[in-house]
Amino acid sequence: MRIAVMGTGGTGGFYGGLLARAGEDVTFIARGAHLEAIRAHGLTVKSRLAGEFTIPARATADPRSIGVVDLVLFCVKTYDTEPAAALIRPAVGPDTVVLSVQNGVDNDERIARVVGQGTAICAAAQVNAHVEAPGVIGQTAGPGRLIFGANAGNLGERIEQIYRRCKEAGIAAEIQPDIKAVLWEKFVFICGFSGTTALTRLTIGPVLGCQETKAFLRETMTEVEAVARSQGVALARGLADRHVTFAGGLEPWALGSMAHDLHSGKRLELESLNGTVVRLGRAAGVPAPLNFAIYAALKPFVDGPPAAPRPGG
Repeated sequence: MRIAVMGTGGTGGFYGGLLARAGEDVTFIARGAHLEAIRAHGLTVKSRLAGEFTIPARATADPRSIGVVDLVLFCVKTYDTEPAAALIRPAVGPDTVVLSVQNGVDNDERIARVVGQGTAICAAAQVNAHVEAPGVIGQTAGPGRLIFGANAGNLGERIEQIYRRCKEAGIAAEIQPDIKAVLWEKFVFICGFSGTTALTRLTIGPVLGCQETKAFLRETMTEVEAVARSQGVALARGLADRHVTFAGGLEPWALGSMAHDLHSGKRLELESLNGTVVRLGRAAGVPAPLNFAIYAALKPFVDGPPAAPRPGG
């Protein structure tokens, strides 16, 4: 299977690395020092689930050089969704599946508006991974599961093929009939986990070790649950409690992706996470004060660290 990984960050590097190690024809799309390191030394994955390995890897900054592929693992940050979809269009043919492995709940629709209807489907990734150094992916927490939907128009047979290839590569893949519910379940978790660890600048262990921050995490998730139901998404009751229990089983040093980006001085996916909860909640008349607190406190960092004021300036 010919695969392009659009966005070779933690998620794309981890799943793409496993597929390449299994012998799939994978090209990684990256840029800067990360791209040069992959070209020079291959892609190294250091995983608590899959061990440490290095693979010789094809990498490029220009998707037009790849040709049409069977599968695009679309793993860019949500704020880059439309520009990245436009860049990947030359690699998308009539039988290509674009698998959005991103945070958020509407990326398939955003991608499809650019590359064509019927090509994009969403997946929920349950993995904590990041770029540890140029050319090196660190997978530190999470079960590594990749869940995608079975109800994507006429893509059923191709989805089954992707599922089989993922399983053969050692990826804990699952197919679920209602991917929207799965995406919202993850969205409930990520808004709480990523938002709270970014807001407090703490890993999940200390967050859960303090009753007040643990309660803050739970209630943030409860607000997202309520917003999901206002959008007609049928979520199981008690989801926030189960997510808090799940968080307690993670490595205590685990951080959400937005916290990683905050610590690294990068842009934040704030608008697609807690910002979306606030906006949808307001439109539906559902209060979300804790998500607003996260959104308001992190908004100055959304494009990177704010410039420090200069005395007398």
